[in-house]
Amino acid sequence: MSENKIESGLIKLLKQIAPDKPVEQLKPEDQIRKKLALDSFDFLQFIIALDEMFKIKTPEEHYHKLETLKDVVLYIEQNQPAA
Repeated sequence: MSENKIESGLIKLLKQIAPDKPVEQLKPEDQIRKKLALDSFDFLQFIIALDEMFKIKTPEEHYHKLETLKDVVLYIEQNQPAA
């Protein structure tokens, strides 16, 4: 899956989880939780939705690797099942 397609999917998920936040203004290097003021529950919802959308399993010990949009795209690219 292309980087642009992954990023589009992430933006869509974030809009569902945080509809009142400036998701469109998120840059690849912005810290997602800080920029969108996501609490722990919102972030967990994001991880669960991410796993479902991209058919991956993100263990709790990897959550710290998902700070920026760029981090999440890279994580998905590295952990997606082979087509």
